Amino acid sequence: MPTQTKPMFKVSDQPILVMLVALPLVAWGLERLVESAQPDLRLMGSVSSVADSLSSMGQRTPDVVVVDLDGEQGAESLGLLHSKTSARILAVTGSPHEVLHDEAVIAGARGVVNKRDVDAAQNLLKAIEKVHRGEIWIDRNATSRIFLELVRRRSSQVQHPEKQKIASLTRRELQALTTLASDPGSSSREVAEKLFISENTLRNHVTSIYSKLGLANRVDLYAFAQRNGLT
Repeated sequence: MPTQTKPMFKVSDQPILVMLVALPLVAWGLERLVESAQPDLRLMGSVSSVADSLSSMGQRTPDVVVVDLDGEQGAESLGLLHSKTSARILAVTGSPHEVLHDEAVIAGARGVVNKRDVDAAQNLLKAIEKVHRGEIWIDRNATSRIFLELVRRRSSQVQHPEKQKIASLTRRELQALTTLASDPGSSSREVAEKLFISENTLRNHVTSIYSKLGLANRVDLYAFAQRNGLT
């Protein structure tokens, strides 16, 4: 993503306070981009995880938090951020997969900027301004897909209580659930390796799965998966 692109807008007399959530290499480029847009934007800080962003906000909340979905936290972390802060959330990713983009919006992002777009840098600056004003940064096709997905989830909630719980899982949590249930004897390290994530990330997924499904342990998880054809 280019880092020396001047914004084409004047937002207000007060700069938009921006916090970045990205791994160091990506954060470096995003920092340069936000700094190039001064005085319209002001970089409030840069951290590597959503958890770090929440702990570092302190008494002052940013106007917009830009989250790189290509970091380990993924789209599922946006739900936590959305529930804990009044800041507007904007996601960036290099992934072309529409499912990831849609999940980010459903989780609380006001829009998704693709880092691979030709005008990615300028688009990000424009998107920051728009979400700060209360608008969204998604195209019409995405709006339609998200609406249909929300209808599908609502329908599953009406049909069966356990289907409702399954629909509350993120894509990665569902992958973790099916992997765990498919091999009850596997260790956490083996499951994490299959999913290409760290054991710490797997533990976070499992904690969230237990909470959402109302489970106490791995035996309960296996039984739940068996009942719902998830093994």
